[in-house]
Amino acid sequence: MSIASDLLVRVRALVYRRREEDEMDEELRFHVDRETQERIRRGQDPEGARREAMLALGGVERYKEQVRDARGTRPLEDLAADIRYALRGLRRNPGFAATAILVLGLGLGATATVYSIVHSVVLADLPYPEPDRLVRVVEKNSPTTTWALSTADVVSIRERQRVFSEWGMLARSNVALSGTNGPPERIVIASASSGYFSAIGIPVAKGRPISATDEAPGAPGVMVVTDAFAQRKFGSADSALGRTLTLDGFPGTIVGVLPPGRDELGGVRSDVWPVLRLRPIQRRGPFWLRGVGRLKPGVSIEAAAADLSRISSEILPLWTDMRDSSAKLTPQPLREAIVGGRAKQVWLFAGGVALVLLLAIVNVATLVLVRAGARENELAVRVMLGAKRARVARLLVTENLILTFAAAVVGLAIAYAGLGLAVSQLQNLPRIQDVKLDWRVIALGVSAAVFSGILVSLSPIAALRGRANLAASATGSRVDTGRRTSRMRAAFVVAEFALAWPLLVASGLLLNSFVRLQRVDPGFDPQGLVSIGVDLPTIRYLGVPEIFRFRALALQRLADIPGVESVGIASDVPPDPNYGNTDNFNLVHKPVPQGQSEPSVPWYYASPTYFSTLGIRIVEGRGFVDTDTADAFPVVIVSESFARQYLPGESAVGRQLVQGGCYGCPKTTIIGVVQDVKNLGPSLPSVAAYGAMTQSGTSSFEFVARLSSATPASIAALREALRAIDPELPLVETRIADKVENSLADPMRWAAVLTAFAACGLGLAALGVFGLMAYAVRQRRREIGVRLALGAQPREVTRLVVGRGLRYAAIGSAIGLAVTLLLANRIRAMLFEVSPTDFTTIAGVGVLLLGSALVASWIPARRAARIRPMEAIGGD
Repeated sequence: MSIASDLLVRVRALVYRRREEDEMDEELRFHVDRETQERIRRGQDPEGARREAMLALGGVERYKEQVRDARGTRPLEDLAADIRYALRGLRRNPGFAATAILVLGLGLGATATVYSIVHSVVLADLPYPEPDRLVRVVEKNSPTTTWALSTADVVSIRERQRVFSEWGMLARSNVALSGTNGPPERIVIASASSGYFSAIGIPVAKGRPISATDEAPGAPGVMVVTDAFAQRKFGSADSALGRTLTLDGFPGTIVGVLPPGRDELGGVRSDVWPVLRLRPIQRRGPFWLRGVGRLKPGVSIEAAAADLSRISSEILPLWTDMRDSSAKLTPQPLREAIVGGRAKQVWLFAGGVALVLLLAIVNVATLVLVRAGARENELAVRVMLGAKRARVARLLVTENLILTFAAAVVGLAIAYAGLGLAVSQLQNLPRIQDVKLDWRVIALGVSAAVFSGILVSLSPIAALRGRANLAASATGSRVDTGRRTSRMRAAFVVAEFALAWPLLVASGLLLNSFVRLQRVDPGFDPQGLVSIGVDLPTIRYLGVPEIFRFRALALQRLADIPGVESVGIASDVPPDPNYGNTDNFNLVHKPVPQGQSEPSVPWYYASPTYFSTLGIRIVEGRGFVDTDTADAFPVVIVSESFARQYLPGESAVGRQLVQGGCYGCPKTTIIGVVQDVKNLGPSLPSVAAYGAMTQSGTSSFEFVARLSSATPASIAALREALRAIDPELPLVETRIADKVENSLADPMRWAAVLTAFAACGLGLAALGVFGLMAYAVRQRRREIGVRLALGAQPREVTRLVVGRGLRYAAIGSAIGLAVTLLLANRIRAMLFEVSPTDFTTIAGVGVLLLGSALVASWIPARRAARIRPMEAIGGD
């Protein structure tokens, strides 16, 4: 018989099992009837003849079993029988089944959710052709200090490089958008060169991409938009082609539409991608561009680094404003550049959920072991009736696999709901929008369920003892359940406490950091402050005089509004961790040695009334005045941290510096020192320099007003006052108090997530010790009754049970503490003013865990102390 025919026979026997059984009964009945008739013909009575016929065949059931074995379906039939038996057993114990499924389902659901995030954010390939050949090029002068490229850099790379098949650049900016059906709005655009699109390798779905001819001076402005933007603004991608958008007053034609669902290229998200026009090269800086290249086939990143190092050496002597010989053009794998330091946070997240899953598995294993102990008589009877140990083990494994598969279904449902919540709460993670519940997650859930089922089954299988001991259990002569089983339960409880330690310490450290962040003084009072961002279209505000006139008129109009106590202007209002305007400088009286990098600090521009509006105190020198105009010598105000770091032990006022490497420009004089402000956020340094807004012609800035009451009506009045000057201006209003609160949102989310995991760990550990001690009291009920009958006091029994529970917790805590100290440095980067080995946090965790163990042990201990000796001795 061929393999296919044999398989067909087996399938038919399984599918038509009832028919096969009926045919077999009919055939056996035929043989019995024929033998019976033959014996009757010989003179036997009918009843005796049938009995003799049955005996002659040697047992009908034996033949049936042989036929079933010959079909080759016995393993599947046995499995079906095991499944039916397991389902009946779980239905008789709904509390046990529900607890195990829920506990393990939570662990599997959290694991599936976090795996989806880890895969999409850290592990998955970038969604571009041959993504491993894509690199981002940055300036770098130390392992941790990198910055963007300048026009001189990207042009030099384009002309001198030997390793890229495609090379392009991109710059992000805020602009005023008009030319659509809606009102003007402020959006973030990503201006890109033609080489950027070709390097990334994503073609447009409609129209054409940006070409090299579009980058030529005087060429018409063109842009590519996303399909979502085209649908939202024009109804369809086809309708968007050829339409004109106005960005900061400059018109541009939509020539291409990206594929549906594509709004990210090279780690940058934007709805509008205009052609990039490079600024004329006047010096090495400013550094404002992202460069992306596609390596030629067979070129390694090491070869690219060597080629870019050569270019760095060649262009260094060309620009006097760039003196840092240690700064090198450096390639980074694009995926690494996109994910950056966020990978550590995600892996910490994954480590926390892995501990929760292990805790869930250990907890369910403990429950299963306890249930197996309660079923010891049943299992013993099976062995006495001839069942082999492997057959009993298979029955236990089947039952536990059913439990874990049910938990997997619950876990996947939790993951489906949890992913939406995770995406909404972790918007700062790169690539978080790509997270989805795909086949990998489902496969992980099923695999984790099988793995968990096998692990959970190991405990009762290992506890199965020899046939003699099981026989003793069946007859009721055994009192103890066996030292091996007791040791296994104790080991599980120890493991739960050991696993809970890293979770609780990590969450405690993050909570401690968050509390400290909340206590950080931002350097000003945010209550009642409102900012309104403005981008003046350069096509309508052609020069600095027009910009200055708008500012002066707007300040006057805003100050005249009832309820406005003060108003000022700044290039940015704190806190803003994404502020990217930094500038290098060199102190005149102690310049940086030739060949070393000049220091660089966040550089803001502020009006004379800015500091008083925010309530920032001037500690030395003076503030800006109206006479600090563009015609006067340039001036700057520095923060206290700036003065301490760069001018220690001396007065900063009156010192001069060269700004931006422009050694032919007039020297900038420090005229004042202001108190530190957390411009970049509560956890980042306060070093800052403030240039005079009256000396800057920037067209992008923010008005900041202090209101007696920041109501919607008063904010609307600010907006209307600016629209009365220019109705087409897009405005963005922000309550500064909300910005301060949002600056704490990210650390608060990480602390909350890890605290939730830690709470699960603590609960599971407490549940484990409670279950163990409750079961121990139930199993030793007779022994405890004898102790009480012989004169033991109830408090002694309580102390005995509690002491045993605390002993397990102490052993687990010692192991967990050692593991925690080994892993402590992994979380250092996420902490603020807290050591990874902070004694207070570690001591608090120890008290919390031992306290939970004390409570969990005390409840069954009180029950043990109330046992009535005569009932326990006589009723067992």
